[in-house]
Amino acid sequence: MSTWGLFSPKAIDEGTQLLADHLGDIAPNTTALDLGCGYGPLGLTIAKLAPAGQVHLVDKDFVAIEYAQRNAELNHLQNTRAYLSNGFSHVPAELKFDLIVSNLPAKIGAELLQTFLVDAHTRLNPGGRLAIVTISGLKDYMKRQLALVFGNYTKLKQSKTYTAALAQK
Repeated sequence: MSTWGLFSPKAIDEGTQLLADHLGDIAPNTTALDLGCGYGPLGLTIAKLAPAGQVHLVDKDFVAIEYAQRNAELNHLQNTRAYLSNGFSHVPAELKFDLIVSNLPAKIGAELLQTFLVDAHTRLNPGGRLAIVTISGLKDYMKRQLALVFGNYTKLKQSKTYTAALAQK
């Protein structure tokens, strides 16, 4: 369920679907963060695959959080928590994650992107993964940035428009 004013209100967008389809194995007890969750398609997919885990869905848009929570309830996913946060600003500092996912906006800006990547690296458990999707025009830039911050980069899948990538701590 979505509404006008949220990103891709009619259906899950191609980039989000590409990432969801190529996340790889999700352990049943995974602790995950969906950063910029929108109405929740990535985070709720992970919550379904990790029934003994916990998934935090955060967004800076209160309407997105309302719909993410509503979608969790409609899908009977009680292992989720949706709340407002601009990036990691309101994610409890003591939380560490096995997986962080995000459909990064194309116009995020270099400074904010660098902050996001460093914060994600800090908040991952050892062996934890960051899985992102961006427009394909940013794939080389993202490859360089992920290699710089994480020391590695794996292209999960590329379409004409989007590229899903992974880095591991």
